[in-house]
Amino acid sequence: MTTWLCLDIGDKRIGLAAGNDQARLARPLRVLIRGSKEQDFEAIVRVVNEVGADALLVGLPLNMDGSEGPQAKRVRKYAERLRRRLNLPLVYHDERLSSFVADEILAQKPRRKDRRIPNDAIAAAAILQSFFDQLSQQHPTIGD
Repeated sequence: MTTWLCLDIGDKRIGLAAGNDQARLARPLRVLIRGSKEQDFEAIVRVVNEVGADALLVGLPLNMDGSEGPQAKRVRKYAERLRRRLNLPLVYHDERLSSFVADEILAQKPRRKDRRIPNDAIAAAAILQSFFDQLSQQHPTIGD
């Protein structure tokens, strides 16, 4: 069983979600407000230890045609530095529709009018769940 930590890396925030490939159920964790890379990495290390992550999944912001633009290149560079710091396996997964899914989920939940709820952690969970769903299609378990 592998426990995955999923990161939805943005310019201002990083959404975090976790789950394992046995249960194949993603759960949103929290949103980190970006600081310096060192501050970000220290916070992520704490979460890795907290959830017992064995691997990282990073949402890759592809263009709608599937190509990689400047943001995808920045995410890859950041994630590769993080991977070297943590010495964990790293997998990228298409995140093109994750923010849309997160917005849809939030629209269904009541929330306080005076506070915007960041959808980054929910988007990270949507990325991880998409990854698990793809695993299920490729490698169904007995009883699926």
